Amino acid sequence: MLKNSLRFLLYLTFVVWLGGEIFFPITAAVSFETLSPHVAAAGAIVGHLIRILHQMGLVAGLLAVILLALARRAMFGRPRAALVPMALLAAMLAATAYSQYHIIPAMERDRIAAGGVIHASHTGNPYVRNFNRLHRQSVWLEETITLLGFISLGLVVRADSPGR
Repeated sequence: MLKNSLRFLLYLTFVVWLGGEIFFPITAAVSFETLSPHVAAAGAIVGHLIRILHQMGLVAGLLAVILLALARRAMFGRPRAALVPMALLAAMLAATAYSQYHIIPAMERDRIAAGGVIHASHTGNPYVRNFNRLHRQSVWLEETITLLGFISLGLVVRADSPGR
C-alpha cells in the first residue's frame, strides 16, 4: 500500500510539472494570438502565468525529491537508481529558481525601462535588446527543464519496472 501511494504521488509530481511545461507554450501562443492588438496585455498574462508555472514546478520538484528519497528503498530494487533522477530534479529546481528570481524580474525591469511595451520600442534600445536576450535564455531554460524532466521520469520508470 505504501509503495503504491509513494509511486502515485511521485508520478503525480511529474505530471503536474511536466504537464505545465508542455502546455505553457501553447497558452502563451494562444494569449498572443487572441490578444494580438493588445500585446502588452498578452505579455502581462504570460508573465503572470510563467510565475505560476515556476511556483508549481518548485513545489512539485521539491515534493518529487522528497518522495524519491522516501521511496528509494520501498520502490526500487536498487536504491542508488534514484540518485540520478534526484540530481536531475535538483538541476531542474535550480534552473526554475534562477528563471523565477533572476531572469523574470530582470525582464520586468527592462520592460518598464523600455517604456512598458517591448514590441513598441525600438530594437536598438539597450533595454529591448537585453529583454530579448533574457527571453531567449528563459525559453532555453524552460526547454532544458522539460528535457531533464523527461529523462528523470524515464529513469524513475525504468528503475521502478519489475525485474530491475
